[in-house]
Amino acid sequence: MINYKEKLHKIKAFVFDFDGVMTDGSVWTYADGETVRAGNVKDGYAIQYAVKKGYIVAVISGATSASIENRMKSLGVTQIYMGCASKIDTFRNFLEKNGLSEEEVLCMGDDIPDYEILKASGVATCPADAATEIKEIADYISIFPGGRGCARDVIEQTLRLQQMWFQHDALDW
Repeated sequence: MINYKEKLHKIKAFVFDFDGVMTDGSVWTYADGETVRAGNVKDGYAIQYAVKKGYIVAVISGATSASIENRMKSLGVTQIYMGCASKIDTFRNFLEKNGLSEEEVLCMGDDIPDYEILKASGVATCPADAATEIKEIADYISIFPGGRGCARDVIEQTLRLQQMWFQHDALDW
């Protein structure tokens, strides 16, 4: 079996689930029906950095929320797919739209709805607190739980391996 770090050399894109990956899975619901989620600034930094370095970053989520869209757009992510009943269909459309092969995509998910896209991706990753079924198929299980730096973990590992992490030109932004 190939070490997951060997697979990171081919990565050109990152696909993340939102709830349980970008958040700890908590959803606060107010009386007016508005829902709020808390993200991690370190995850956010890594996401916007990857975008600035030319990587494609996308979110494929079963949830539908303006807060998800607003958060991701603020980080430079433009490929935001919400309300996905079939994440695998969305994933295949994402590959085609961007001219990517499965091997060029790292996916991170935390629960059963992410199973198929993780199986189809070049590198399947998950947070430390992912469902057992997801951990069983993951090439890499982050040491960080969802919403606590797991997205930063996989982005940073990939960019470091490709010698794209923290170049001094980043300080000129």
